[in-house]
Amino acid sequence: MDAVPKNRLEAFADGIFAIAATLLTLNLTVTEGHPLGQELLTIWPQYAAYAISFLTIGIIWINHHTVMHQIGRVDRTFLTLSVLFLAVIAFIPFPTRLLAANIQTDGARAAAFAYGITLTLTAVFFNVIWRYAASGRRLLRPDAEEKVVEGISRSYAFGPPIYLGATLVALVSPTASAALYGAFALFYTLESSLFGRRPVDDPGNPTGYPRQ
Repeated sequence: MDAVPKNRLEAFADGIFAIAATLLTLNLTVTEGHPLGQELLTIWPQYAAYAISFLTIGIIWINHHTVMHQIGRVDRTFLTLSVLFLAVIAFIPFPTRLLAANIQTDGARAAAFAYGITLTLTAVFFNVIWRYAASGRRLLRPDAEEKVVEGISRSYAFGPPIYLGATLVALVSPTASAALYGAFALFYTLESSLFGRRPVDDPGNPTGYPRQ
């Protein structure tokens, strides 16, 4: 299959991200027959899990946008890898529900581990699709700056080991592991907002990525 335009993949990916983020709200439930005010306070783990996952999905979407801005076209292999990546994105609401429901129970270790494995796989697939596209500039735009490409590769390489480390912490302390997931989500949200990429239409930096 020859290289093809990327527009349809971007539209499909945006839809998956939007649906995954929206499905997180379905995890917010209250038990009938209990005082509503008390119940709304009791389900704080659901709020926390929702916030962590929503921020995480949002940051991944921003990074995906950055990557796709560097890519000029896609081929079948890239499409296949992207489908696998998006399958994990669509799966995030499930371990989110597990984490919220079990973080205060005997199942906390398994729930935190499952959540971490999901985020680790997300980071792995994200790196795979980027490195496939960037290897030999296979699918990159002709005007993609080499220093920007190298900067993206360095930046995203930290994702898998960071999330894997937090996942392994779940075997010892599920609460600490969940706190790390939250800290990562908050850090990357603030980092992207305060120190992140210039607008993609900035004539001084058409790549949309901070100069290295």
